[in-house]
Amino acid sequence: MITIRRAVASDQVALGRYGAALMRQHHAEDPRRFILTERPEAGYGRFLASQAGDPDTLVLVAERSGEPVGYVFASIEPVSWRDLRGPCGFVHDVYVDGPARREGTGRELVRVAIEWIHSRGMSQVVLWSKTRNDAAQRLFTSLGFRTTMIEMTLDRGTAG
Repeated sequence: MITIRRAVASDQVALGRYGAALMRQHHAEDPRRFILTERPEAGYGRFLASQAGDPDTLVLVAERSGEPVGYVFASIEPVSWRDLRGPCGFVHDVYVDGPARREGTGRELVRVAIEWIHSRGMSQVVLWSKTRNDAAQRLFTSLGFRTTMIEMTLDRGTAG
């Protein structure tokens, strides 16, 4: 059985492990676009743990038998002239460890994040999904998300 709870300081190592796995997954797909730092576990773990105390940020942990198996990181965002959007909730990260996938863990993490965002008065939830991450995109679509933007990247020396 999976339980969803707010992250606490003692989750830093697990959050770092999963955040680094997410970073590596993105970097492996497109190393020119996505960074990979030295020791990402320590950096990502510190970052996520530092966000847990912010009232406009949500870091949740999914656990099975007392062991973390995934997380979601979301926040309340103000109007963004740069992104041409109003205030919203933003789901930044969702990651579920391999053995815990396909059990509804990711769905439950995102669902609870959406509930939290709506409870904060936001009517819109935004997220980004890496191209070719079909399983995640099917999950997001099944929760009611729609495609609104496509990010494109130009690297020096590749212009036509």
